Amino acid sequence: MRILIHSVNFWPELTGVGKYTGELADWLAGHGHQVRVVTAPPFYPGWRVFPLHSAWRSSRQMVPAKASDGTMEVFRCPVWVPRVPRGWKRVLHLLSFSLGSTPAMLRQISWLPDIVLLIAPTLFCSPQALCTTRLTGAVGWLHVQDFEVDAAFELKDFSSPFLRRCVETLERSLIRRFDRTSAVSERMLEGLCAKGVDASRSIVFPNWVNTSVIYPMQTPSPLRGELGIPEHSIVALYSGSMGKKQGLELVIEASRRLAFRSDIQFVFSGDGPDRETFAKMAQRTGRIMLLPLQPNARLNELLNLADIHLLPQLADAADLVMPSKLTGMMASGRAIIATARASTQVATVVEGRGVVTAPGDVDEFVRALVDLAEDRNLRLRMGKAAREYAIEHLDHEQILGRFERSMLIACGELPRVMEQAALQRRQSPSINELAVIPGKAGDD
Repeated sequence: MRILIHSVNFWPELTGVGKYTGELADWLAGHGHQVRVVTAPPFYPGWRVFPLHSAWRSSRQMVPAKASDGTMEVFRCPVWVPRVPRGWKRVLHLLSFSLGSTPAMLRQISWLPDIVLLIAPTLFCSPQALCTTRLTGAVGWLHVQDFEVDAAFELKDFSSPFLRRCVETLERSLIRRFDRTSAVSERMLEGLCAKGVDASRSIVFPNWVNTSVIYPMQTPSPLRGELGIPEHSIVALYSGSMGKKQGLELVIEASRRLAFRSDIQFVFSGDGPDRETFAKMAQRTGRIMLLPLQPNARLNELLNLADIHLLPQLADAADLVMPSKLTGMMASGRAIIATARASTQVATVVEGRGVVTAPGDVDEFVRALVDLAEDRNLRLRMGKAAREYAIEHLDHEQILGRFERSMLIACGELPRVMEQAALQRRQSPSINELAVIPGKAGDD
């Protein structure tokens, strides 16, 4: 298939939507598909354009797939990146990418893609994606990582009821025009259907983890020694973006209340628009180590540094976003403390593999942390259950393979692909057949 991906976030971003979009494109290219990506220069989670990239210049490059001879063609488009992406600044940021990527999207019409895959955020790019699908006869596919409109209002970036009604009407109109839709969780898929999407044309396409790359280490993480953390100390780790919806103030307050517990060490690792604010708050508590965002090569060491993973989030963000960091936490085989309402997808996934506390309830969060810190057997049981869940439900090969099959079905390509696979099997003798072919097996 020829697959055109339109996403504001992409490789080499290490976290969030960009991480997963990059891995998806790489996997598809590595499995023989022709992949093109229209995207912005990398800037997340620090909201600063990466070195060697320009916010205002367009570029085009061929990127080799990591595990095969395949390649993907990446078109970088101009974008305005605000230092603090809130309210109208975030809207202007997304609009700037929508406008800046329009010429690159229109140039793809002559390429005749089979699928145009738009990653949300941002829906501002829907007109270009839909135009390309209509002019080429491609399948238009919307994949929702975040409900950006709902999140903007629930997190109080905007408050006008009239504005919300207008924006939601436009959102519903755009979403319903796509041929296929997907979301990263069951609850988010229900949200799509509530916005008028046909359930028969929608699937769950969850985020994933490579369980052979992220796994429980048999020895202490080298980072523990490098940071000078005593072997007996319990490490409570937060790793990821540092922004408004993460609700990190709760963790900072918990660390302040537990300052007398010398055996509990808090570690923050990441970047984001509010990193400096959190750094100043953390410095005042004296109980938090602050690390920069770690490269992929050290991600498993970082996740294994934790005895307990921390997953705070604001109550209003529940089921509007599915924290992408959760997959790595579970694969690392460590217990998790998550803040979420009981009925949310996060609570459903974490229950039994960690402890779920009410969003904003510092007392309950502190009690859960102390209970886990003092009960090693409970931590180990929960960590083992989390690892088993990751292997069974979050493995990247299973999830990406199912998504590829769904795309083939949408394009009407599955019968042809299955026929080719059957032909290859007939042409390639099995091991049993080789055993009876003279000169092919058992020769000395």
